[in-house]
Amino acid sequence: MNICDQILAGKSSSILKVKELIRQVANSDLNVIICGESGVGKELVAQALHLCSNRKGKPFVKVNCAAIPGELLESELFGYERGAFTGADRTKVGKFELAHSGTIFLDEIGDMPLSLQSKMLQVLQDFQFSRLGAKTDVRVNCWVLAATNQDLEQSVREGLFREDLYYRLNIIRIFIPPLRERPDDIDVLIDYFSGRFAEKIERTLFEFTDGTRDFFHQYSWPGNVRELKNTVERLMILGDWRTVKAELMARETKQFGSHELTTQPPPPVPDDYEVVTVQKKKFPPLKEVKKKAVQEAEGKLISEVLTETDWNRKRAAKLLQISYKALLYKIKELNLRRED
Repeated sequence: MNICDQILAGKSSSILKVKELIRQVANSDLNVIICGESGVGKELVAQALHLCSNRKGKPFVKVNCAAIPGELLESELFGYERGAFTGADRTKVGKFELAHSGTIFLDEIGDMPLSLQSKMLQVLQDFQFSRLGAKTDVRVNCWVLAATNQDLEQSVREGLFREDLYYRLNIIRIFIPPLRERPDDIDVLIDYFSGRFAEKIERTLFEFTDGTRDFFHQYSWPGNVRELKNTVERLMILGDWRTVKAELMARETKQFGSHELTTQPPPPVPDDYEVVTVQKKKFPPLKEVKKKAVQEAEGKLISEVLTETDWNRKRAAKLLQISYKALLYKIKELNLRRED
């Protein structure tokens, strides 16, 4: 399984196109902007780009531009010198420096304050900047990936985002459709997340019933892949399907309005409805495992020796330090045959 398939689960045509685009641009070092609704997996795409590139093994540094107050974002990105402002009692290295030789991922770039966008543009042009309070510039070499759930073209028209910065970032655009437009991915994602979570909590395997899968296909997933993942994990822990279903329907109604819900109502859920069927792992006895391993090892070694001796069984027996009769027995027991 390649890196893209390990990170991005899905078989829909749109996700396959995303994976192909990742492979095409991974070693280009061109600026990439990843677009899509919240929860579709933009950070996963950024991670896949990094891991498929020549920069894998180097730093992957994420900055959430929406989570950091605007007045602090500049120092977070570019760092500051000791004494640059009140409370700056030591020099701090910024995220761009930490990402040197690797990749920096600017999540929610649309929330970056307009006052900071001009400096960001300069960095993308020259890959050098000065820390707050510094007299000299710092040069960096990093790949810049950005992501947004906003319509940046609309933000440009409204004067909220610099047009030149938009075009500097938008060299390669990767769009991830919402989950409601990718029904072919739902079963794949259910199996992917349930399998990973079962390993994490060291529990037995879970198989989601057909009724549950039908509901998952009819639900609109306003929170996209993130919501599906959280729902799968909650059901695996609690198994409280009726409560979870009611919460999902309430969330969907609030998000889209009742007139925009899926046209087909979800199937009725009886009181004794099972959300998952737990399958006990079946472990073979240790003796059987040991016996099989020994037979495989013996078969491989005997085959190699017979090939080396051109199937001269007397010579092979001497090399294996067993009797000729014992070798004939092993050849028959292991069903070994000479390849033409």
